[in-house]
Amino acid sequence: MKVVFIPLRKNTVIQLLVISFLIILLLLFNSSEATTVLNPTVEPPIYKGNENNPIIAFECNVVWGTEYIVPMLEAFKEHDIRITFFIGGEWARDNPELLKRIAAEGHELGNHGYGHKHHSKLNLEQNRQEILDAEKEIQSITAIKTRLFAPPYGEFNDTTLMAADSLGYRTIMWSIDTIDWRRDGTDKIINRVLKNPHNGALVLMHPTADTVTALPVVIEGLKSQGYKIGTVSEALQE
Repeated sequence: MKVVFIPLRKNTVIQLLVISFLIILLLLFNSSEATTVLNPTVEPPIYKGNENNPIIAFECNVVWGTEYIVPMLEAFKEHDIRITFFIGGEWARDNPELLKRIAAEGHELGNHGYGHKHHSKLNLEQNRQEILDAEKEIQSITAIKTRLFAPPYGEFNDTTLMAADSLGYRTIMWSIDTIDWRRDGTDKIINRVLKNPHNGALVLMHPTADTVTALPVVIEGLKSQGYKIGTVSEALQE
């Protein structure tokens, strides 16, 4: 079979290359990797703080377990500890006085999105709106503008990171998970925290009965090993 080569003009070649490039860009925009490829300066999520400082941060996500917030606050007050509470916008709307108390007692407030959605399934504008709505709700109650964002369920993708970054937020994860939402006992919570403490650790927790019971043991155990317990921002300090 005879192969026939069709000569192309220079302008035609350039046009084909431009069209190919545009098609590649469109494919990228529809992928979860698009924001990383096109925006390499977007800050990655933070899993732990400064490894040179013996500070361990407690971060508590709040969208349920309201009845356990006050006992947690009492435990922190007794041990002279301030932590970071990541607040859901709907929870803030429904519990303004309790949120005011958290802030008044010196705890750091973070943003946990408004409706506790799966942010990895949201587009860029939806991600931004969830963060902004929670920010506005929290600020209207406490006059505090949040700057740390913990995605619900720990779920995120590059679009989530881009949305948070575009609003001036740092996306916060964790290096120690109490998994207290399983409600599988106080001893397991204690062991999960105390088996591997480390400088700059971010300890994820929620308001549960087991957490309230575990807190005094965890706090004393960490202090006895020379750690200071503080907020996420304190753990991130250089």
